[in-house]
Amino acid sequence: MTKQKRVLAIHDISCVGRCSLTAALPILSAAGVECSALPTAVLSTHTGGFEGYTFRDLTEDLMPIADHWKSLGLRFDAIYTGYLGSAAQIDIVKRIIEMFRDEDTVVLVDPVMADNGKLYGGFGPEFPGLMAGLCSIADIIIPNLTEACFMLGEEYREPPYTPGYIEDMLKKLSAMGSATPVLTGIDFGDGQLGAGCLSEGGLRCSFDGKLPGYFHGTGDVFGSSLLAALMCGKDLDGAVGVAVRFTRECIRMAIELRLEPRYGVCYELAAPALLRELGIRV
Repeated sequence: MTKQKRVLAIHDISCVGRCSLTAALPILSAAGVECSALPTAVLSTHTGGFEGYTFRDLTEDLMPIADHWKSLGLRFDAIYTGYLGSAAQIDIVKRIIEMFRDEDTVVLVDPVMADNGKLYGGFGPEFPGLMAGLCSIADIIIPNLTEACFMLGEEYREPPYTPGYIEDMLKKLSAMGSATPVLTGIDFGDGQLGAGCLSEGGLRCSFDGKLPGYFHGTGDVFGSSLLAALMCGKDLDGAVGVAVRFTRECIRMAIELRLEPRYGVCYELAAPALLRELGIRV
């Protein structure tokens, strides 16, 4: 048996709503990957569709936790960042990446801050530029089209898109820094929805049938299953395909069970599909 992979996931904990760490932990663990958690905040629910939620900022705890881990000599095969609530947290996460990164560490940044052409509440106009700075030191970034437009300073366009437009966006994201970008939410108007990246042969996209509705947490499901696939030996193109199909299966299960969309998608019951994709026998 090969050595078990260890991932550091830096996200908030939304205690209800199937997103952030409550998605990353079970998905990575199901794939046989040890997932260490560094919570940036604790919320009673996620902020989309719920009112009156509680919020506890953990910014001041991040470096003491990291310093303790450093004293233990811990290392990570990957560092995976998601929702960060402030400029201060972005700066701290940069420091933590520097502390634990070595030549074999994969740094995956999900620049969670916007969707459907709008920034999430609480983020000012300076935030996309700060997030672009974090993306520039990553190995892989996974923005949706809205986040890509904000980081590039471009006007958001509604789908459907063309392959030429998506390829151009990916090239512009690559030019921001060292990261290899994966764009999510690609829709060419043919009833399919997917994600894409650049390879030596040009644009490579993976699609699956588009399902009705808007479910929260699908970006976290996509990012977590993408990283799980990478840690299990898939190349980036293959990992994108795994993540697209698994995310769609989670949505399908949520629709089948008639789940309320704000409570997220059903990755728990869809987990066997991910294991089959990764060739893991249980």
